[in-house]
Amino acid sequence: MSTSYSFGKTVNMRYEQALERVAQELAKEGFGVLTEIDVAATLKKKLGKDMPPYKILGACNPQFAHRALEAEPQIGALLPCNVVVRNDAAGKTIVEIMDPRAVLQLVERPEIGEIAAEVRARLERVLAAL
Repeated sequence: MSTSYSFGKTVNMRYEQALERVAQELAKEGFGVLTEIDVAATLKKKLGKDMPPYKILGACNPQFAHRALEAEPQIGALLPCNVVVRNDAAGKTIVEIMDPRAVLQLVERPEIGEIAAEVRARLERVLAAL
């Protein structure tokens, strides 16, 4: 499953297990999770709306972030990489990852494109390991 700005797949594991595995696989590729946004809890609290579990993980690889910031200081507005772990209405667990090439092509600098391609390759390995 992919869009022009993300790629992902349905995984054969429970939501909580998927969250844990995603963090582990990200770490293997040099990424840390800087932020965790519980969208379902926020919408319940702020709007009284129920939805299946849905979290956005803000993943960052410091080496790639540093290279990108050196090349284009304003690129911080496009960081970190978002990884979504969610359940659909049928209860299946889905992992979706922001495609860094789609976002970083906004910058239109060759060195940023190279970094985005390297980051995408690592994120593809994360997804394949799930």
